[in-house]
Amino acid sequence: MRIGVGLPNQVHEMNPAVIPGWARRAEEAGFSSVGTLGRVSYPALMDTVALAAAAAATSRVDLFSTVTITPVWPPVLLAKELAGIDAVSGGRLTVGVGLGGRPDDYVAEGYPAKGLGRRLDADLEIYHRVWKGEPTGGGENPAVPTGTRPVPLIFGGTVAASFARMARWGDGYTSGGVPGPMVAGGFDAARDAWRAAGRAGRPRLVAMMYFALGDPGKGLSNIRTYYGPYAPEQMTKLVLDSVSATAAQIRETVQAFAAIGTDDLILHPTTDDPAEIERLAEVVLR
Repeated sequence: MRIGVGLPNQVHEMNPAVIPGWARRAEEAGFSSVGTLGRVSYPALMDTVALAAAAAATSRVDLFSTVTITPVWPPVLLAKELAGIDAVSGGRLTVGVGLGGRPDDYVAEGYPAKGLGRRLDADLEIYHRVWKGEPTGGGENPAVPTGTRPVPLIFGGTVAASFARMARWGDGYTSGGVPGPMVAGGFDAARDAWRAAGRAGRPRLVAMMYFALGDPGKGLSNIRTYYGPYAPEQMTKLVLDSVSATAAQIRETVQAFAAIGTDDLILHPTTDDPAEIERLAEVVLR
């Protein structure tokens, strides 16, 4: 199982200037990837900006959007944005596709928080047309250079439509910040949908969890703020109870996800203290 570390792009009131150095330190420490979380209406850094900064600051580490709320974007613009980040990185980007659960993230006129499943299905068609180099905007020009690759996509969700999209369009499945035993069923459903669609091989299985080693109190407070009023209290409590705040808890988390066949586990920070990288590396990589 590969272990990555998140970028602190969605830590409440984080300092955006830490992102390039954070990504470099994560690469130097030996993490397999750096990851982002996506949200718009929140005092933090847009995931695409964080990924672009990490792409420019590193040369080897994989770049993961563990979730990008894709329907908040006009699809041609997002497809071009993601293709550009992937190209700058030399083909190291994988994007987690999500619908989001907070209506305040839908800020662009004409892109409301409704009809999201239908919109996403249409958007996925558009992304791939853009990446193939088809003309956009009613003219003759494509949006991306020749040779642009389709950006690998992974899908979250727990309903049948999510697994069907994953099997049709995706490279794999991604879970949210809940314990391994709760994720196992989603991984099984992803494998089943993959086989039912006649896909070769198996889906890439990705999971994310939170950790707070340096200042657990601040980290837990930031998580509660992040989940905020739109998340059911039961869900917020589940995530808070799952935050790893000691070396022993992190090791237990790693073992639990390895046991269910996780390919990539990305441990997301809850503060923007860069020393968290070395603290985590000492536990999971040494």
